[in-house]
Amino acid sequence: MPQDRHWVADAIARIEADFTRSADTHLIKLDLPQLGDIGLYLKDESTHPSGSLKHRLARSLFLYGLCNGWITKDTPIIEASSGSTAVSEAYFARLIGLRFIAVMPKTTSPQKIAKIAFYGGECHLVDNGAMIYDESHRLTRELNGHYMDQFTYAERATDWRGNNNIAESIFEQLGREPHPVPRWIVVGAGTGGTSSTIGRFIRYGKVLAHGCELCVADPENSVFYDAYATGDCSITGTCGSRVEGIGRPRVEPSFNPTVVDHMIRVPDAGSFAALHYLEKHLGRRCGGSTGTNLIATLALISEMKQAGESGSVVTLLCDSGDRYSDTYYNPHWITEQGIDLAPWQAALEKFDQTGIFDVKLDRHST
Repeated sequence: MPQDRHWVADAIARIEADFTRSADTHLIKLDLPQLGDIGLYLKDESTHPSGSLKHRLARSLFLYGLCNGWITKDTPIIEASSGSTAVSEAYFARLIGLRFIAVMPKTTSPQKIAKIAFYGGECHLVDNGAMIYDESHRLTRELNGHYMDQFTYAERATDWRGNNNIAESIFEQLGREPHPVPRWIVVGAGTGGTSSTIGRFIRYGKVLAHGCELCVADPENSVFYDAYATGDCSITGTCGSRVEGIGRPRVEPSFNPTVVDHMIRVPDAGSFAALHYLEKHLGRRCGGSTGTNLIATLALISEMKQAGESGSVVTLLCDSGDRYSDTYYNPHWITEQGIDLAPWQAALEKFDQTGIFDVKLDRHST
């Protein structure tokens, strides 16, 4: 109908205007002791209007749904999410005047739930992460809504060839640095959309020949690493990741292992110890997935240093630690989870002294 086309055109214009207002995220050079001629950079995705890396994904998913005719002026939006994607989608739903419902585990941080509500979204809580898919489908049928399904559409909704996606932005911002083509880019995987975008761009952008590789850091209770190492994408787990935003109990459709060069499995104790280490060196708190990324990054830098290599390494600062004051930054929560940070804190202190991260991690390369 003409009025629906007019509404869709207006909705797309609002989203594009929001994109124009939002300056690109910063690339922060983190000067750690003992790095030598190795540059460590953090792509700070926490500065997006909705506060995380998932702002890019949410924008792409809304545009994808609008342009495919799946979203109209009366369409309720439903998403399965452990938090940050839901926060960003609630932001865009409010921007274009749509009802938004996030289906998420009861263990999701209270700060994220409050942020979804701040943007006018509703939170539908389920007992465990494995239930979010079926419950999202049920609500979609019941409400005649649109299930965004980030886990399926993340890798196809984003223009991986450019259009200021995260990969293109990283390479442009490195352009005047001593090592403009990074040796490694390190990311986590929740949907797999970001790793797919970066892995494809490395090939498309003709930097593959310069030795740039993509490493995916995977937390505990995630099956991405096992699927990558064995080639069996039917593997499933029994519980969800404690690191919100990354790690899945099943291999999501958007995870593309063939564009990943290397994977590292990071224990949760390492991820959470890294947050305190990063706070000391960066001066602010970051979310759990940033800690997972950092552990894998330091392991790769340590390997480069031992081999006498120079170069740059880029990883992602995915969101702010303000959302996790009740969990990752709460000593009582850490104790309740049976996590011992001390050995990892000692290893990180040794890295500051030597530039060598002397911790054994599960690793696999293609």
